[in-house]
Amino acid sequence: MSTSKASTQQQTDYERIEKAIHFINDTFKTQPSLEAIADAVHVSPYHFQRMFTQWAGVSPKKFMQYLSLSHAKDLLKKRMTLQDAAYETGLSGAGRLHDLFVRIEGMTPGEFKNGGADLAINYCFAESPFGKVIVASTPKGVCHLFFEEDKHKALSDLKARFPNASYSQITDKFQQDALFIFQEDGKKLDQIKLHLVGSPFQIKVWESLLKIPMGALSTYGDIAQQIGSPQSARAVGTAIGNNPVAFLIPCHRVIQRSGKFGGYMWGQDKKSAIIGWEAAKTEAANVDALEIGANYA
Repeated sequence: MSTSKASTQQQTDYERIEKAIHFINDTFKTQPSLEAIADAVHVSPYHFQRMFTQWAGVSPKKFMQYLSLSHAKDLLKKRMTLQDAAYETGLSGAGRLHDLFVRIEGMTPGEFKNGGADLAINYCFAESPFGKVIVASTPKGVCHLFFEEDKHKALSDLKARFPNASYSQITDKFQQDALFIFQEDGKKLDQIKLHLVGSPFQIKVWESLLKIPMGALSTYGDIAQQIGSPQSARAVGTAIGNNPVAFLIPCHRVIQRSGKFGGYMWGQDKKSAIIGWEAAKTEAANVDALEIGANYA
């Protein structure tokens, strides 16, 4: 077996899917065929169709539609989705994120003084639908969640944030509850607790992000309006870029006014993957709800 072939076989399914999404983003205007996308990741069309559908819950062709700019613009034009309506009226259950979430606490001045001196941080490594993650927690809640394939770099990045803290590789309940967010079964997601350090402006922006339902998108300008600072779109972007907990605070749901997805700390391809995955899950949930309603009509 050649070295290149062995290397290809060692790729994880998500690495192949991420590469496929990169290919789709680059060739979207040509509407590549299933065969072309499968060839780009060096697997058979049959295997790729099965692998991708198992990961996303929809076919590659359907998923490609979710990643298009026209789909993103359509979501913006139709802000009053079922999830939006449920959130605005205080209903639970319409959005799988918002019937569970998180009260964000600002840190007291001494808690992260001197780079986290006297602070005990537990951390663990885990798999997600979008690759490996490191998640860390203090005695008050989750303080850090980053996507990172390299464990050494992941731990180094965490320690750079809190250089004087003490660290233990222990999986605790805060981390376990947080990792449930990547599962379809969200029974324990309402138990997630976050322990974040940030300026009052950053905390206000992060709180606003929690109001964006799963499957919907917002813009930097919209967030600026919602927090009462309509001229602060650029500062909003900076605060979003400093989000210390990937996915738990859904900064991936904020895109440019033009409809382009824009930047993301962990790469534009990963942002596209997450947006498409959430859109697919949301549509599947809506279809199930419609079918249940029809059965009872």
